[in-house]
Amino acid sequence: MEARGFEFDTHSMSASGFYSSRNSGRETSHGSGRIEDHADYDQPRAYESRRPKGSARAAYEIAPKRSSTLAQQADSLKTIYPSDVLQNKGDRGFLQTPDFDPTPAAHTKQAPKGSQYAWKIASDATNALGRGFDVTSDFRLGFAKGSSGSQLVEIDQTNTQDIVAPGNVVIPNVSIDIRCDKGEKTHYASEVLTFAQMCGRFNQAAAIDGKMPLGLFNNMFSFTGPWQTDQYATKALALDGWFVKLYNLQLTRTPLTLRDEIRKAIPSSWEPKALASFIEKYGTHIITSLQVGGKDIIYVKQHQTSPCSSAEVQRLMESMAEKRFSGQPNGYNNQRERPGKDKAVDAFSVNNTAARLNLPASSTSYSKEAQDVEIFYRRRGGDDMVDSHQKWLATVPETPDVIAMTFVPISSLISGIPGNGYLSHAVNLYMRYKPPIEELQNFLEFQVPTQWSPSLAELSLGPRRKEPVCPAMQFSLMGPKLYVSTNQVSVGRRPVTGLRLYLEGVKCNRLAIHLQHLTTLPRILQPHWDTHVSIGKPIWKAPEEQDTRWFEPVQWKGFSHVSTVPIEFNESWVGETNDAHIVTGAQLQVWDFGIKNVLYLKLLFSRVPKCSIRRSVWDNTPAISQKSGLFSQLGFSGKQQQQQMPPPFNPNSAVCNKGPKAQPLKLLKFVDITEMKKGPQDMPGHWLVTGAKMDVDGGKISLRVKYSLLHY
Repeated sequence: MEARGFEFDTHSMSASGFYSSRNSGRETSHGSGRIEDHADYDQPRAYESRRPKGSARAAYEIAPKRSSTLAQQADSLKTIYPSDVLQNKGDRGFLQTPDFDPTPAAHTKQAPKGSQYAWKIASDATNALGRGFDVTSDFRLGFAKGSSGSQLVEIDQTNTQDIVAPGNVVIPNVSIDIRCDKGEKTHYASEVLTFAQMCGRFNQAAAIDGKMPLGLFNNMFSFTGPWQTDQYATKALALDGWFVKLYNLQLTRTPLTLRDEIRKAIPSSWEPKALASFIEKYGTHIITSLQVGGKDIIYVKQHQTSPCSSAEVQRLMESMAEKRFSGQPNGYNNQRERPGKDKAVDAFSVNNTAARLNLPASSTSYSKEAQDVEIFYRRRGGDDMVDSHQKWLATVPETPDVIAMTFVPISSLISGIPGNGYLSHAVNLYMRYKPPIEELQNFLEFQVPTQWSPSLAELSLGPRRKEPVCPAMQFSLMGPKLYVSTNQVSVGRRPVTGLRLYLEGVKCNRLAIHLQHLTTLPRILQPHWDTHVSIGKPIWKAPEEQDTRWFEPVQWKGFSHVSTVPIEFNESWVGETNDAHIVTGAQLQVWDFGIKNVLYLKLLFSRVPKCSIRRSVWDNTPAISQKSGLFSQLGFSGKQQQQQMPPPFNPNSAVCNKGPKAQPLKLLKFVDITEMKKGPQDMPGHWLVTGAKMDVDGGKISLRVKYSLLHY
């Protein structure tokens, strides 16, 4: 699809410019997108005045074309709006406007209002180049690591220059390794894209490989949960907006080299505390370029529950963009009215809040209601208290902001340094799961493999000479019998992170309980729980037999029941002197009351000296659930499949995760075999099991698990 063209008069703005653009008149086509580029990057040379359209006069600085080397370097800058991004198939268009000069002439005697703020932004942006940055946060100058002069890479501080930025701002004593190029005013409108596609565009704009969502992406589309959950809940994304790029600042030194003190600070082994401290202090990437100016963008997020098609979402975004950016006196926005189409509801908010749209079909040309489509209006730079887009444009030169950044990973500069693999792995985990930075050490401590006990490899898959004698449960007069395995499952001094019910045996008619645990003890727990530490004898806890208040029938009241008593230990909270107790074993038992026998749960608790409970939660509906391995291929998902749960992300799968093939069983309608567990995707990523209870939900025996965070 061709780029949408917008004709406008750049001189209609009230603010004049420092640079003027030479009209090169080039146009390139690639794939389904077309790029119109009418402006070259120039360098300052002289001043001359000309009369723009209208009565206002403005002085402009005319500059010669830069060298081809600088042109190639500038073309390497990737933002969400430059031409190289738009050459990807599927983009609808991108327009660079000629002769956009948003700042007063350099020889103006009196500095314009707001020039002090513009100077501060220019100075801070210059000082941010070469410093560390955590790309899981929003792209703002205030989040750059360290202070002025704390660059992570070698920069020539001996040979300096004075940089003159738009707004008549002179920044003295800037390294010659930093270049300032003029910007342009551009309009960008994306296609309706998937979560992964839009995330890839944002990453490409920041010169970052991979498809892990960045902080800017999450902030612009208001994503707050785990990326797997956000991706599954999102049907489509789109954006439409204007970008006023006053100037670009770029670090031109090649190759980039880390300073000696940074290289020495890299941990040489897997030390979660040191790795977390390094990431917190220096970030994950290094800032290599910034763009200063303003942007006014409409972001569209369509949820999976929305019935709208991509074409309807596209028309909705176009309608919103037309309404928001219309009203310019010289018509640089396309103000064509669509016959027979009413304008959509105005959900504009200058405070960057979201408007949930529920537009009836009669108000637009859509065939369905625009349900579960969120519109976000975001501005950066300029005066956000100005309602009119035209008036906002005039305020950008006085109050600019950083609107784009590009980065290079720190891990790409540490080749050959001892410990480079550990730091790269820690950064990858941090960017993938995004735990709070204050929890990063504990998060990294718990990033060890997990396994289920007993593993499927330990279970007998073939016929036995004699089936074990087990108590049986029956839920109706003619229903099948469910046998219960009473074997004790204990994992010793290995923290338990999950529980599941499982159907064992050749006929898959024997109910058992399995535990997921860490294969090794995290280093942070070794002083409290290593083999040389005395923790006393583990304690079994079970419900009281005669407490019938907790008995729940599975189906008919005259048949088998389940005891739903919560099994937990008296907690030791932060500030108390007692020790914490965590689950290290489990067992299923049955009270024999004839045909009304009762299934109940026993848990084994082990003491963790000198630790206490920080926080506890009961959970029976994990955001990302997974069926037990034995039945993952059977297709019996019942309620879970009807809700179309997202595919699980399980980097530490159990042995024989998929399990053997089995015959379809009627007993699955009586047992919920969902794996109840928490892992790195569940913030802050270091949960332990400290309790559990049996439950009956929709006629199925299920588990509820209590997870806790420990204070070490």
